Amino acid sequence: MPQEPSTSGGQVGTGALYARFVEPLLRRDDGADAEQLSRLTLLALGQAALRRRWPLVSGSLEGLGAELQRRDPRLEQTLFGCRFANPVGLAAGFDKNGVAAAIWHRFGFGFAELGTITWQPQQGNPRPRLFRLAEERAALNRMGFNNDGARGVRRTLERQELPPPGQRPAVLGINLGKSKAVSLEMAPDDYAASLELLAPLADYAVVNVSSPNTPGLRDLQEEAQLRRLVERLRRLPACPPLLVKIAPDLEDDAIDTIARLAYEEGLAGVIAVNTSVHRLGLDGRRLVATGRTLAEETGGLSGRPLRRRAVEVLRRLRATAGPALPLIGVGGIDSAETAWERISAGASLIQIYTGWIYEGPVLVPSILEGLSRQLDAHGCRTLSEVVGSGMPWRP
Repeated sequence: MPQEPSTSGGQVGTGALYARFVEPLLRRDDGADAEQLSRLTLLALGQAALRRRWPLVSGSLEGLGAELQRRDPRLEQTLFGCRFANPVGLAAGFDKNGVAAAIWHRFGFGFAELGTITWQPQQGNPRPRLFRLAEERAALNRMGFNNDGARGVRRTLERQELPPPGQRPAVLGINLGKSKAVSLEMAPDDYAASLELLAPLADYAVVNVSSPNTPGLRDLQEEAQLRRLVERLRRLPACPPLLVKIAPDLEDDAIDTIARLAYEEGLAGVIAVNTSVHRLGLDGRRLVATGRTLAEETGGLSGRPLRRRAVEVLRRLRATAGPALPLIGVGGIDSAETAWERISAGASLIQIYTGWIYEGPVLVPSILEGLSRQLDAHGCRTLSEVVGSGMPWRP
């Protein structure tokens, strides 16, 4: 049975503080600058991660964990050699440089994906490049893989003195992308350089070939290109479990091809999906910051509007690949019900980002509690019984 929520350490603390100080900034498109808000948050989290053993910081983090962590043995899974305490992960894109890698479990996450990381440090695309769509609980971003580069990220992770892979309270993945200045022809070597450097610190690695914000990157989803890339990475002597992250905008036959390729090349899994270049019914929606409509803007759409397409892609992957290939569902998950929907459709794990920003840290325990209640309602002994089962949400 799930652990009862703790009432110590200020049970109302994090949720109440978020509701009072952060949520008002997210209710309007023209509230606090979205990228600046994320930057300040990560600056604070990074300092907490480095100082997590200091008594005052340690006590605060323990209180945070008591409030947000939920433990239910039925939610535990072992996939591609990694033990996940629960199925809820932080999606790539938030902690691009891994500054808070040591403390994501305190927020209740079973795993966190760091990045996207490129071999070369990159400033990313010109600002503004991150926009809220508050009414739709969505976001548009064209960040462009801004990060410190693989060598900078490694230094950041080493400063945190993380336990070795397999011995951490939360699984850590690294999400790798192509350096913008590198040609598609040289992309396999570019990815390989990053992976070789970061592999000793990673529980698993993700090949990101689906961001719409690096020119030409999505061409790497084509079968011959992707196979060449995967084969190059798998030749590395210490390659961790390798997954690929795909776009929601692929045609069905391309999804089928990737599912078969993943099986043939021995990939550990597929993450579905990245942001969408389609506007999903919001073509005429105007951005306050630019005065232009979404149809006129570049970038990838994330959040609630992505939900329907994300489920369709997941079901297609499951139907083609079968139950042996682990899938991770991401895109438009902002409640226990949408998490259950994704798991029932075939995802063993789920990731959140945009929904977590809007709903706040309480979203993680809310999802975990909801999943536990659904296991009770369906009489299931483990979450694995639900994966791909089509079991409906029971109110």
